[in-house]
Amino acid sequence: MTTRKISLYTAISVVIANMIGTGVFTSLGFQLADIQSVFAIIMLWLVGGLIALCGALSYGELASAMPRSGGEYHYLSVILHPLVGFLSGWISVTVGFAAPVALAAMALGQYTNKVFPAVNPAMLAAIVVAVTTLFHCFSLKSSARFQDISTIVKIILILFFIVAGLIIGTHQPISVMPADNPVKSESWKSIFSSSFAVSLIFVSYAYSGWNASAYMANDIENPRVNIPKSLIIGTVIVMALYVLLNFVFLYSAPINEMKGQVEVGYISGSHIFGANGGNFMGIMIALLMVSSVSSMVFAGPRISKVMGEDLKPLAFLAKTNKNDIPVTATIIQAAITIILIFTSSFDKVLLYVGFTLSLFTFLTVLCLFIMRMTRKDLQPTYKTFGYPVTPLIFLILSGWTLWFTMKIHPLESLYGLATIAAGSIIYLSGKKK
Repeated sequence: MTTRKISLYTAISVVIANMIGTGVFTSLGFQLADIQSVFAIIMLWLVGGLIALCGALSYGELASAMPRSGGEYHYLSVILHPLVGFLSGWISVTVGFAAPVALAAMALGQYTNKVFPAVNPAMLAAIVVAVTTLFHCFSLKSSARFQDISTIVKIILILFFIVAGLIIGTHQPISVMPADNPVKSESWKSIFSSSFAVSLIFVSYAYSGWNASAYMANDIENPRVNIPKSLIIGTVIVMALYVLLNFVFLYSAPINEMKGQVEVGYISGSHIFGANGGNFMGIMIALLMVSSVSSMVFAGPRISKVMGEDLKPLAFLAKTNKNDIPVTATIIQAAITIILIFTSSFDKVLLYVGFTLSLFTFLTVLCLFIMRMTRKDLQPTYKTFGYPVTPLIFLILSGWTLWFTMKIHPLESLYGLATIAAGSIIYLSGKKK
């Protein structure tokens, strides 16, 4: 029997749905705590988009050369060392997908609580995760269909919000261009500051998911061609939406109201549509999070499944049902997600997972250079556009962000490094046995 594969369209939908989630509707408030320049904020989202696009271009070649599910786990295992690949997979299995799912679900709960104060945000978040997980345990066909529809709805609602924000309501007197001195010099200083670098972690988290289709290569039609296409097309679409959306947030609501707040979309919606309209948009944004939760519940267990196929101690993760769905891995990911929902604060989880994921995407893009120099046996059908400049841009900007995150937020960085160290112990002890 031929196993059903998902189309290029669904692969693009998975990338878009993975990217458009918690970050863009929540991270602006944290950025405004340290950066007041509108010019610097817009540049922040443009630079974040540039990093994601350079990463997508680089991953496209790796996916074309090694078209197997698993993403970083597979690429790092083949190019660098099985230990490095295992650590990447270990992060994905433990927090790499569970934490972003938890963040999306927590944001959903917080947005809903803003409109209906009687709703318990954590309980609602846990219920959404449980129901979505159950839905994705049935078949690939139903999962793909749900993802396609929810992504279309998500894009339509975001476009509606952007257009409404540009033409309705009282607008703030802002300019995206730096003004004359001394404000101009302060705007440029913000871009080269440590606050800008750390804010890139929040922005990079908002853009995370640009590599989503690489995790499920085994389920995609013609992966050598469709994975690079889905990564690049999805990233470009999201980059345009993000820049416009953040401009609308700044254009529609005062900076002081959004500073330090999670629900910036709700605040902006209240200024655009009034109190009732703000409540409506709050519910719409909460519903958008369902698509994000769904896409990560869909993609994440594919890494666990591949690890289970390769490593005997983790063989239980490779178990599938009659429709080839990795049910055990899906349920374990959901359990970790629900634990994070009830035990963690939003901003700490965001910094911790943002730092850890950025570290492994940095190593994976570095593998592109190593592959070209040492693995002539791998013959990709797609070559990275702008090589070697595009992957170098990714490495320089990502490395700059990682350095300042470790410097300014050492505790969250150490949590990430401790998680990696725990994975190393597990790998080495398992290998010894």
